[in-house]
Amino acid sequence: MAVKIGNISLPEFPLLLAPMEDVSDPPFRYVCKQNGADLMYSEFISSEGLIRNAIKSKQKLDFFEYERPFGVQIFGGDEEAMAMSAAIIDTTNPDLVDINFGCPVKKVVCKGAGAAVLKDIELMVRLTKAVIRSTKLPVTVKTRLGWDDHSKNIEQVAERLQDIGVKALTVHGRTRSQLYKGEADWTLIAAVKNNPRVTIPVFGNGDIDSPEKALAYKNKYGVDGIMIGRAAIGYPWIFNEIKYFLETGEYKEPPTIEQRINVIREHLLRSVEWKGKVLGILEMRRHYTNYLKGFPYIKEFRNELVQRNSVEEIEETLEQINRRYTGFIPHPSSLINAGLMVVN
Repeated sequence: MAVKIGNISLPEFPLLLAPMEDVSDPPFRYVCKQNGADLMYSEFISSEGLIRNAIKSKQKLDFFEYERPFGVQIFGGDEEAMAMSAAIIDTTNPDLVDINFGCPVKKVVCKGAGAAVLKDIELMVRLTKAVIRSTKLPVTVKTRLGWDDHSKNIEQVAERLQDIGVKALTVHGRTRSQLYKGEADWTLIAAVKNNPRVTIPVFGNGDIDSPEKALAYKNKYGVDGIMIGRAAIGYPWIFNEIKYFLETGEYKEPPTIEQRINVIREHLLRSVEWKGKVLGILEMRRHYTNYLKGFPYIKEFRNELVQRNSVEEIEETLEQINRRYTGFIPHPSSLINAGLMVVN
């Protein structure tokens, strides 16, 4: 049965790509979409920056038709700014607006935004109402279990948000005080999903880094879908691998070195096209390490890639890597040990 967010129809048990600052730009979203992501979001956008017409904030609104269904995520602690930013988002015509009440980063929390709002549920309700009143689009929320171990109020939050018109909820199974440490507590995510008062879709987030874990959490916690973040960085194939495992109970063949190189190349070319030659090449450098983890003696090639200043030079190095590692496929355990499969 399809999962519905307002008038948006998603597949049964959809896989969502998490919005990630300085990561989930259009080039990265493209390779994830090609490899099975069902719903994607912009990088998170400051409502204050958007209404001030900040160039970086406005650029984050851009997306392509092939990315649909697509959501724009905003954060902020001021009702008027949130309302005005939602109206601006409306003009770009995405499929939904998502509010970030979960970001634990200090520079966001210190402004009374992101996870800071978990300390004031009444403020959270007012901010969400302001967004809902200002847009014709479905409004969803991404948040955490609570501020700390003494204030895990996610069940109350879910009920309050649903009552004012939120159409779906994504819950990261940690508190703000945990940041990204420790193990995500999916029992509280399940408590929200199994609450008879909560009828909107509930998506789980945190610690999903393999097909078998996705299946286990689906069966154990009963969520409507899962959101994957950092485990997709350098490994966009995780979406289709999870889907294949859910359907067949078998592992999909991991990508060959040729397939990896092709995705790196596609990512690079779209990055240059999107950001320009200099910035596109520069910002692509952060991705090479993740794409090539698990390969022995790869450091020399990675060092070459980050020193190359033209697409042609990078292509030469990529071709050398392709020839050197043809036939070699890293074992999944080596990817975990190398730090590729990390929690989000």
